[in-house]
Amino acid sequence: MRIGVILPQTEIGTDPAVIREYVQTAEGLGYTHIACYEHVVGVDTSTRPGWTGPYTVDSLFHEPMVLYGYLAAFTKLELVTTVVVLPQRQTVLVAKQAAEVDLLTGGRFRLGVGVGWNEAEYIALNENFHNRGRRIEEQIEVMRLLWTQRVVTYEGRWHNLPGVGINPLPVQRPIPIWMGGRSEPAYRRIGRLADGWQPQFPPTDEGLEIVERVRQYAREAGRDPATLGLEPRITIGQSTPDEWHWQVERWRKAGATHLLINTLGMGLSSPRDHIAAIERIARELGVGRA
Repeated sequence: MRIGVILPQTEIGTDPAVIREYVQTAEGLGYTHIACYEHVVGVDTSTRPGWTGPYTVDSLFHEPMVLYGYLAAFTKLELVTTVVVLPQRQTVLVAKQAAEVDLLTGGRFRLGVGVGWNEAEYIALNENFHNRGRRIEEQIEVMRLLWTQRVVTYEGRWHNLPGVGINPLPVQRPIPIWMGGRSEPAYRRIGRLADGWQPQFPPTDEGLEIVERVRQYAREAGRDPATLGLEPRITIGQSTPDEWHWQVERWRKAGATHLLINTLGMGLSSPRDHIAAIERIARELGVGRA
């Protein structure tokens, strides 16, 4: 099981040198990959009484594709999105950007995608919030064609590619697409379409039952569920070291292929506190040991 870290997007700050230090520390400790969330815009809560979303206009989010172009210059870590809100982005442009990141990293890119939850973000990006679940399926089909074919001619419900292609193509053909989601339609979609998935729940009996449901959806789609990657996360601030070990072993037994460590929400006061946190967690969990 490969163990990576979630870049503490909203708490890492804007100093490129600090971001570099965080990433290089993670690599030196033996973590295998780094992942980041994305939101393009946040909302002004003063105009939305009763807002309950976790992020606002004051929440800091680095744009992942641009950020990963920067990281590719100095790290050998695998770079992962968890997730890009795909239906609010233009499909062919995402395919082009992802191919470039994959090229710059030498094939060390994994594109995690989801449908998101913030309708205001879709409005700002001039995309339809209400058909996002159906549209993401066609987007995945189009991107995989663009990553594997020199020229693509395609006419779908939402896409029309009149004999076009991207150049350069990625190293991985196609780039692995992993998916997030917390609903039954999302679980079915993961089972049918994804190369792997990124659940956000702990490995309770209820959580592991969802894992088995997704695997059954893969079987119903004619797929071998053993080929479906599984990348849960441990939110460090919500558990004790004993619980970390329990979750790691529980996920390992459940067949997790990857694991993410999340240090957001721990009350850390500076980016370097996050660096100290991933150092401590690496010692505690034996990250990087043969």
